[in-house]
Order: sequence, then C-alpha cells, then structure tokens
Amino acid sequence: MHTILPFILAMIAVIVLLNIRAVKLKIAYPILLVIGGLLISFIPGLPIVKIDPDLIFFIFLPPLLFEAAWTISFKEMTKWWRIIGSFAFLVVFFTALSVAVVAHHFIPGFTIALGFLLGGIVSPPDAVSTGAITKFVTIPRATSAILEGESLLNDASSLIIFRFALVAVGTGQFIWQEATMTFLWMVVGGAGLGLLLGWLLIQMHKRLPTDTSSDVALTLVEPYLMYWLAEEIHCSGVLAVVSGGLLMSSQRLVFLSSASRIQGYNVWESFVFILNGIVFLIIGLDLPEIVDGLRAMGIPVKTAIGYGLLVTGVIIATRIISSYAALLATLIFRPSVMPRARTPRRRLLIPLMLGWTGMRGVVSLAAALAIPVSLDNGSAFPQRNLILFITFIVILLTLLVQGLTLPYVIRRTGVFEGLMEEEQENETRLRMKRGLKQHVLEFLKTKYENMPESHAGMQKKSSSSGRNAQRRPTIAG
Repeated sequence: MHTILPFILAMIAVIVLLNIRAVKLKIAYPILLVIGGLLISFIPGLPIVKIDPDLIFFIFLPPLLFEAAWTISFKEMTKWWRIIGSFAFLVVFFTALSVAVVAHHFIPGFTIALGFLLGGIVSPPDAVSTGAITKFVTIPRATSAILEGESLLNDASSLIIFRFALVAVGTGQFIWQEATMTFLWMVVGGAGLGLLLGWLLIQMHKRLPTDTSSDVALTLVEPYLMYWLAEEIHCSGVLAVVSGGLLMSSQRLVFLSSASRIQGYNVWESFVFILNGIVFLIIGLDLPEIVDGLRAMGIPVKTAIGYGLLVTGVIIATRIISSYAALLATLIFRPSVMPRARTPRRRLLIPLMLGWTGMRGVVSLAAALAIPVSLDNGSAFPQRNLILFITFIVILLTLLVQGLTLPYVIRRTGVFEGLMEEEQENETRLRMKRGLKQHVLEFLKTKYENMPESHAGMQKKSSSSGRNAQRRPTIAG
C-alpha cells in the first residue's frame, strides 16, 4: 500500500501535466496520455499496474456512462434515434461479425467464438476520445448528438456480445434459443431496472432533507448502485446506468437545486477526468507487459502488430461502409430526416466523417482487461495476451491516426461549412423570441399586481360590459 499510493498520486500529477501540455499543443489529451504512459513504462523500478478483471467494469464504467447520460442532449438524441440506433446496434454487430470472420481466417488458433470476443471488445467507438478530439473543431449539434448517443448505447450492445462470446469460449457451445432469451432479458431487464431505480432515486432526493454536499455525494454512489443491482439479477448493468442516468438527467431541474447542479457539475468533471486519465495512462503502461506475454507464447511482436493492423483496417472499413449504407437507407426510406449539408457533395462526405470518428478507448480497454486469466476448468484462457495486444494496437492506431487527422479531415472537406452559422442564427432567434415573451409576461404581471383592487374590478367590469355590448347586435341579428 505504501508503495502503490505514491505511484497513484504521481499518475494523477502526470495526467494533469500532460493535459496542460495537450491544451498547448491543441491535441486531444487521450493521445498524449497513451504516449506518455508508454514512455513512462520504460522507467526501471516502477511497480506493475494490475487491476482485478472482475472489478475493472465496476470501477470505471458506471461513473463514465452516468456522466455521459447527464451531458447528452436528450431532445437531439430522440430526434436522431434512427441513426443512433443503427450505429449503436446494427453497426456494432456488423463490426463484431466482420472481425470474427477475418480473425478466424487469418489469425492461427482463433475460433469463431474468440473472433466474436475480440470483435465485441474493439467494436464500440469511445465517446471520451471523440469528444476530446472534436473539441478542437466546430461541429453541428446534430452530429454531436449522434456521436454521443451512439457512444451511450453501443457500449451496451458490444458488452452483450462480449459476454456471450465469453460463455461460448468457456463452454465450447452456443445455444441460439438460450442466447436470444438471455439477450432480451439483459436489454429489457437492464433498461427497466434503470428506469425504476432512477425514479426511486429522484423521489429520494425530493423527499429527504439533503443539502448541496449530500446531493453531490449521492450522485457519486447512484451509478454504482444501478450497475451492481442489474448485474446481480443478470441483466445489463450498462443499460441500467444509461437509462437511469437519462431519466434523472431529464428531471434534474425538479429534484436538484441550482447550487447542487453547479457544484455537482464541477465535482463530476474532475472525477471523470481523473478516471479517463488513469485508463488512458494504463493503456501505455501495460503494453510492455503484454509484449512479454506474447514472447512467452512464442508469437513474434511483428506478427502480432500485423494482426493489430489487420483488425484496425477491418473496423475502420466496416464503419465507413456502414455509414454509407445508413445514408443510402435514409435517402430511400426517410429522406426528410437526412442530416443537412450545403451541397450534394458535402452530404456524401458526411458518412466518411462519421466513419472516421471511430476512435477506440476506455470501454475497449476495460473489456480486454476483464478477460479472465483462466477458464472454469483451471486452464489458461486461450489467446488472452494476443487479444490484449491487438486491442492495444487498435486503440493506439485509431487514436493516433484517426484522432490526429480528424480535425484536418473536417476542415479540408468543409462538410459543415455554413451549417454552424445557420445553427447559431436559429439559436439567436429562438432566444430573442423567448426573451421577448418573458419580458411581456413580466410586464403584465407587474402592471396588474400593482393595480389597486377597486381599479382592477372596474377594469374587469368594463371589459365584461364591452364584451356583452359587442355580443348583443350579433344575437339580435
């Protein structure tokens, strides 16, 4: 404990320093954290960072998902639910299937079950990486909502694939009927439990005499409670946290005071920043240990890098193809909900941009580290080190290649040129209308509240007489 605690404190200090440097260099901080962790890992005498696979999901995922559910625009998410749903479920399954087929044919010793396991790990894009990278470019609200909404739901779908693949690897069989029923229970049970717990927690906040500090402390506990209870009844903890977080976010003006919301935002921003920083730093710190594991298996590092390049190419190509397929389906069936663009050429470039935003990160790393070291029968888990190494290569390549070039791609294609100005003008008009309406209501309220009661009665009687006088000729006529 006395050895690891200074190391953890030093990690937090390194995260802060690297983030400061990333802001000056105008690059996303996850990229610099991964590179920094990789360089730090070569310092001799550092303690080996090992996290229990059974705890990796429980430590990192609930707060990250809960915070993402609170920051997303629920209105925009419901507006673009078709595109979000197709990317979060269909594209994730298509990506996992493509990776499974390619890995089974080109990587020796990989069964279809192991291929699906790898596919479930690397299929979901990371919201933290995308958000940190798109911060340096301006994108429309609709595109941001699509990417954020996809990141909330694709984590659940990919982890469901991951769980089924783990069972198939461990038992050597896969029963479709049982898998279908289990899938339905995980989805429906997880979402339903999350909504129920979210409602109960809202009632608790409203009825208990909590202050600002108590409200913020409770919000830190709530995602862990949702995740734990869902996993205890064998449904999706990810969907429970997402659905519960979305419900509580939509009602936060009802059960949280303005002071609680402001202080909670500051606390959660720092908390999530530290969690993300630790995960991305671990990516670089753990890579040398994974390389040693590969050498113990007799797999050359160059060969493993080739496998990582192959899988990275598959997931990038699959996402771009899926983006254009979604564009085509939308043009045929629902052209009215197409994302806007100034010219047809730029509209055709939107799927390319969406396909290029598939950076991998926290969820993929957490899933890879959660692979058990051994099976139930005591034998070593097959290809575990190779799966970890391929996952690290995929994360590194997508962060470095796609992450560093995404701002350039958006600026070079000009796909959003003109849309941001139009969106800002519409937002300004809406605010002016709301402000004028509020001003009129306050004026009328002030006028009639300050009016003497006798004068108000005379006004009311006079207006009533006027209305009757106007009605009499109509009735007589």
